[in-house]
Amino acid sequence: MNIWETITGSDLTREYKAFDGRAQALPADHRAAWEQIKAELLPYGDFTGRNLMPILDGALGLLEETAAQGQGVDEVLGDDVAGFCAALAGGEGSRTYRDRWREQLNKNVAKKLGRLGG
Repeated sequence: MNIWETITGSDLTREYKAFDGRAQALPADHRAAWEQIKAELLPYGDFTGRNLMPILDGALGLLEETAAQGQGVDEVLGDDVAGFCAALAGGEGSRTYRDRWREQLNKNVAKKLGRLGG
């Protein structure tokens, strides 16, 4: 990966399209689970989403293995796909982008108030 790909994110786009290409080979219920996993993991991404690529690759690999073994999605993921995704992202209570932005906003406000009040 060169610096240009890192800056523009073209490497991520290429990898993401490869994931979707792999997902097209899955049975319909596994593809639906893939779409749900992508949607549930999105809030856990950083600004670029680069931190999610290994997690998405692992989740897609799991879906591919279960499809090859003839297992249903419910057998693997259970009923709580959101909980499954939270566990993949680092466990329940993992910080989402909203949490990080809220923390940064609070720090900025505290700095401004400290200057005005001091």
